Amino acid sequence: MVVLTVIFGRLAKLPTEGDAPYAILVLAAMLPWQFFSAALSSCSESLISNANLLTKVYFPRLIVPASAVITSFVDFLILFVILAGLMVWFQWWPTWRLLTLPLWVAVAFAASMGAGLWLASLNVQYRDFRYVVPFLVQFGLYVSPVGFSSAIVPAKWQVLFALKPMVGVIEGFRWAIIGRGAYINPLGFGLSMAIVLLLLVTGIPQFRRMEKRFADVI
Repeated sequence: MVVLTVIFGRLAKLPTEGDAPYAILVLAAMLPWQFFSAALSSCSESLISNANLLTKVYFPRLIVPASAVITSFVDFLILFVILAGLMVWFQWWPTWRLLTLPLWVAVAFAASMGAGLWLASLNVQYRDFRYVVPFLVQFGLYVSPVGFSSAIVPAKWQVLFALKPMVGVIEGFRWAIIGRGAYINPLGFGLSMAIVLLLLVTGIPQFRRMEKRFADVI
């Protein structure tokens, strides 16, 4: 948070959203991003790291990646406490929109679960895929609006920008936490939400199709 605030807020002098301090702008976005990236990394390795269990005991395999996502939620809660302390420090009080935060948490769960199921099943089939995941997570941090506001993206690129599933989730979190002045592009937001839904509804069947072969492949 400190690094992104200094680079984008102080050196690049990028605008914040509304009157919110830049540090809150960044940390409000890091809440869903850290949850998503941690869940993605854990999910991709969850089946491989539990190979002995998968080959000896039968149980619904969906439990393994789901538990990885739930475990990542603990880090999310810790980060939320830090955000609350930062808001008290800056005397930035939330509005009624904070009551919608559970909805955005559910969307972040859906995005993490959908993408995680795809990566978990692909990682079993193609073992070298595990080396791609850290790169995707690191790259995604800088192309997603974590250190900057989506409002600075030119209008002609907004639709392409929204193709990343976490864009809509991050904008939703900022809308709930920052309140007045938070930026949401309706078209891009709707597209991002549609991609989250697509990841989830395709990720579960993909995982189910490969589930029967996990024990043999591992």
